[in-house]
Amino acid sequence: MSEDKKVLKKTPKPQSKGVLIGNIIFGLFTKLIRLVFQLIYGVKGEVMPPIRDPILLESATSLARKIRKQKLTSVQVLDAFIARINEVNPLLNCCVDNRFTEAHAEAEEADKLIKSKQYTIEELEKIKPFLGVPISTKDCIAVKGLLHTSGLYCRKDVRASEDSDAMALMRKAGAIPFALTNVSEVCMWWESNNSVHGRSRNPYDTNRIVGGSSGGEGCIQAAAASPFGLGSDIGGSIRMPAFFNGIFGHKPSKFIVSNKGQFPIPFSEEQNSFLGIGPMTRHAEDLKPMLKIIAGEKAAQLNLDESVDLSKVRYFFQENDGGGRLVSAVDDDLINGVRQVVQHLKNKLNVPVDRVQFEQFRQSAAIWFANMKDDSGYGFEHQLGNMKTAINPYSELFMWLLRLSKHTFIGIITAIMDKLQCRHGSSKYHHLVKKRNELRAELQELLGNDGVLIYPTHPTVAPYHNEPILRPINFSYTGIVNVLGFPATAVPLGKIGSEGLPLGVQVIANFNQDRLCLAVAEELERAFGGWAKPEIQIN
Repeated sequence: MSEDKKVLKKTPKPQSKGVLIGNIIFGLFTKLIRLVFQLIYGVKGEVMPPIRDPILLESATSLARKIRKQKLTSVQVLDAFIARINEVNPLLNCCVDNRFTEAHAEAEEADKLIKSKQYTIEELEKIKPFLGVPISTKDCIAVKGLLHTSGLYCRKDVRASEDSDAMALMRKAGAIPFALTNVSEVCMWWESNNSVHGRSRNPYDTNRIVGGSSGGEGCIQAAAASPFGLGSDIGGSIRMPAFFNGIFGHKPSKFIVSNKGQFPIPFSEEQNSFLGIGPMTRHAEDLKPMLKIIAGEKAAQLNLDESVDLSKVRYFFQENDGGGRLVSAVDDDLINGVRQVVQHLKNKLNVPVDRVQFEQFRQSAAIWFANMKDDSGYGFEHQLGNMKTAINPYSELFMWLLRLSKHTFIGIITAIMDKLQCRHGSSKYHHLVKKRNELRAELQELLGNDGVLIYPTHPTVAPYHNEPILRPINFSYTGIVNVLGFPATAVPLGKIGSEGLPLGVQVIANFNQDRLCLAVAEELERAFGGWAKPEIQIN
């Protein structure tokens, strides 16, 4: 097929005049707001300390190999990353708790095990593939002994009594938990800021956001202060921070990775299918072995060891959502990024890459909000009440105005908006669930077991702090994938855009075809360079 030929049988309907005019007004409004934020913050934030230690540049897979072969010790590696955290955290505020002392003892034990020759190098690679490698995760995924607040003030002293399932599996594989990273309040917003730990800052420009809710994790990875980490994603909470911070992040297929040990927990089995714990890392080669570990017994469903012939994969792309209501237009830099990916795939693999335009993507936000509804009787106000009570968001808003509330402004507003969204079981709810099901069926038919869709991860590069409040629906580019249940990988394109910030795309596949996303991510890393050091600012 030619690039411009539509694969879809239906031609998308044109936008109504009302929506079109509304989007034009919103576009002008956001341009004005951007100018205001530029005046407030200035051209650029503080400069990142340069990366001096070569250990920090290695992939987790490479570090594990060198530790096994005694070219490096686990203690050396751990010390390098602890030093980096101490260097960058005063500037970035990405790490909110640590277990450096305990991790150091565990690193010494790992080194002793290797020196004992109890296992061969090959045996260690098989039974403990990440032996001695430090790992970080966000403050909603339980790590025994560390804070488990999810950014909620009333949980500021709560500590996890046991590991989450995913972290327990990483420990079993030899990884050493050493740092906990920042999140948004109750992990339901796309800037990592809360009343417990404060605000995290982007290593490429400290005036910009790190994303959320795995924003601290995206930040610590981009700053080369952790080898790899775990995030979680219910509306883009892995992929948006990965994109904003220029790293790789993968949301697995639904029901593949256990969510046990997270707070807050999903209210229903349907919500549980939207939420996924997944790997976040600077290097694409770490994604597959991490996913294979945290998937546990369900890894067999993904056939991750099955090789992928990229020349036999079918490729599709969509440059924007078609004009979603109150959603920003896609930045020119990001459209050019998608087009460069398309051109590379055509030239390198000699394959067609077909343009598609799914009409339902315009309604991504509405579909996400509706499908997040359930009949449990719980809502976001209960999550803000630590699942023990429901806060009154209206009185909390009044308290916030008096600077007496312990909740964030956006947390309170989200609780209000949650109450105003369509109700579970209403005619609007059923209509939007049907829309979701139709879109899922169309994408399944298109992608099959050998297709991927290249799609923007987000319509803009990382906004200024607080700017998302005025662009709240932009998360829809990632959120739609959650309610569809598909796997998706955020892939950095190894370059800094015109605003001095990372560019990237997301790669989406059908159920349990995660290996296609990961294989394409590795190819794009080879082609475009993947993660770029934050101190290098080249337009």
